[in-house]
Amino acid sequence: MEFIKRQLCKSQLKTNINMVKAKYQSVLDLGEKLNIQNEDIQVNGDTLEIRGTAATPYHKNLLWDEIKKAGGDNPSDLMADIKVADDSIYAKHTVISGESLSLIAKHYFKDPMNYKQIFAANIDILKNPDLIDPGQVLVIPNL
Repeated sequence: MEFIKRQLCKSQLKTNINMVKAKYQSVLDLGEKLNIQNEDIQVNGDTLEIRGTAATPYHKNLLWDEIKKAGGDNPSDLMADIKVADDSIYAKHTVISGESLSLIAKHYFKDPMNYKQIFAANIDILKNPDLIDPGQVLVIPNL
């Protein structure tokens, strides 16, 4: 009888592990896409524990947005400890064809007028805020 109870407990534990991992699979996938460093993912009881280091605050924010999307504002079945490798900048952005500084500012800050701060942070590679080229890697400053 004790053996059967242990087997049932193991089976329930595997089910719980699979359920919590499935619930947060989009977070795990995003972590892989963002190349989160020192990633450590474990299940402790009914709680998924995620640790790692994001490249920038922007990447950390993307992960937290995905966590909230999957589990709500304060999920009880997830513990995340995400550090940031470089918090001296908000992000790095590789320019693609058709972009402007104002479009980039709108993407990161929801305000196209913040293009001036992006231009100032990249004065070493930009001479005119109206002239950016695909492939340029821009620093997106902390505001």
